[in-house]
Amino acid sequence: MQRSSERILTTHVGSLVKPDDLQDMITAREVGQPYDSAALAARVTSAVAEVVRTQADVGIDVVNDGEFSKSSWGAYFRTRLTNVEARPGQRSTPGYIFDREERRFPDWFSAARAGGGPSFSYVLRAGAAARGRPLTGIQGAFCTGPLNYVGQAEVQADIDNLKAAGAHVNVQELCMTALAPTIMSYFLKYEHYSNDREFLFAIAEAMNTEYRAIADSGILLQLDEPAILTNWHWMTDASLAEYRAWLAVQVEALNVALRGIPPERVRMHSCWGSIHHPHTDDIPLADVIDLILQVNVGAYSLEASNPRHDHEWQVWRDVKLPEGKILIPGVIGHFTDFVEHPRLVAERIVKYARVVGKENVIAGVDCGLGTRVGSESIQWAKLGSLAEGARIASRELWG
Repeated sequence: MQRSSERILTTHVGSLVKPDDLQDMITAREVGQPYDSAALAARVTSAVAEVVRTQADVGIDVVNDGEFSKSSWGAYFRTRLTNVEARPGQRSTPGYIFDREERRFPDWFSAARAGGGPSFSYVLRAGAAARGRPLTGIQGAFCTGPLNYVGQAEVQADIDNLKAAGAHVNVQELCMTALAPTIMSYFLKYEHYSNDREFLFAIAEAMNTEYRAIADSGILLQLDEPAILTNWHWMTDASLAEYRAWLAVQVEALNVALRGIPPERVRMHSCWGSIHHPHTDDIPLADVIDLILQVNVGAYSLEASNPRHDHEWQVWRDVKLPEGKILIPGVIGHFTDFVEHPRLVAERIVKYARVVGKENVIAGVDCGLGTRVGSESIQWAKLGSLAEGARIASRELWG
């Protein structure tokens, strides 16, 4: 994993806005409409090449495939595991990641539901409706038997597309996202396993195949694991001590899932959820960071720039980043379509560099932008501001 040895490197979390024609093909596949599988595969390949080139052009150093082959970041696993059954209209999640806050702000949530529900971006929702595109959800997945990984061909196609695209651009590294066990256990309800722990570790064992394939290919693996923070919201009756005990088990499962993979080939992204709700009840980073740092990865990507978490750089005054590890704070946000000024971005980077060491910081994004900002043009403006802010910070830090 590259470090910021001479300047602050930049990256982002995952999803980017798909081209409309590609999204239409994927939507058709997901809802069972006729589609041309060969045409879809070819369009994924060309779209990945385009998005990798654009990331390089705007100044992103560690780039990914925009998650362009995936139906959504939280649902793609359904075709990669045995005995996973999609049931449209049936809910499989145990709660919502705003349950604690809905008790405090019932008027806000009532109004949000009247407008179509708490959403990532009402602009994107309106755009999908205007195109007659159904909003494919990530709920309604059920485990009906033993989980085994069968997505080898799919992940290999993703690897091949990203490596082919990366061969033609000047970037530091390639990165690919994969769902982590705890967030999968949130979206997927089990009917086969006898208890939560057995189910969680079955996911960990099965997904190790995907994680190894990515890491072994020479591409950095990014585990997407927001649930270790967001599950606090729907576990409404849990005390902090009880939540930490639960989290310790999740960390154990994460390390099982990463068995055989060098930590320096993996980074993990965690956040407090991307839905636009009040976020007054997010669990504080200081309450759980010691457990998060026990996950055997080389870098920790954390939401850091939105108004509820912008102050948490101060946590690192008291918590030492382990030797050899990298911190990837989000220094631009998904919570607003405001495009952050590069000097604000630089200010955020420098704050982190001063407390954990400049060589230990890579500038990142709070969460995936693809379904969370109002347009593709805003997405690229934000990433351009990230790159310019990193250049400003680098001049200040290195002189």
